[in-house]
Amino acid sequence: MIWRGRTSPLLLKMISEKQIEKWAEEQLEGTDRFVIHVKVSTDNAINVIVDSDSGVSIDNCIALSRYIEHQLDRDEEDFELKVLSSGLEFPFSLLRQYKKYIGKRIQLKLENGSEKKGILQEANNEYIILQEETEKKHKKTIKRITGESVRISMDEIKQAKAVIEF
Repeated sequence: MIWRGRTSPLLLKMISEKQIEKWAEEQLEGTDRFVIHVKVSTDNAINVIVDSDSGVSIDNCIALSRYIEHQLDRDEEDFELKVLSSGLEFPFSLLRQYKKYIGKRIQLKLENGSEKKGILQEANNEYIILQEETEKKHKKTIKRITGESVRISMDEIKQAKAVIEF
């Protein structure tokens, strides 16, 4: 069926995000790696984001990409596949990621528009405990000042990310 000179988008076979996630979890089973996010666009561009308790290597991404690609049939559907490590630029989306960063510096954007930085001390399904830090600039140096530990509800957190330290 032709629609304005193109195949109707409704007739294109969509690749299921649930199926991609299932295959990814099969391949990652028994490792400390886990799926963060799977997105399949209407033109079958597949993005799979994974994380790990100990780190994700390029070889891990390649292996997962090959496994998923092997499950799909290019004769049935055309697709583009990208497997990415969650990295520091992606915000946390799972409790497991928060737990990975206990004892490390994170930054938060809260639903009320405020931002906080500090050391993550505790995380569960309901809240986190953050030992707040503020930074004061003194000439060319930045001094971190440790503040109080605060309890922040998960519902209050709009975005959480690891802080890059050099």
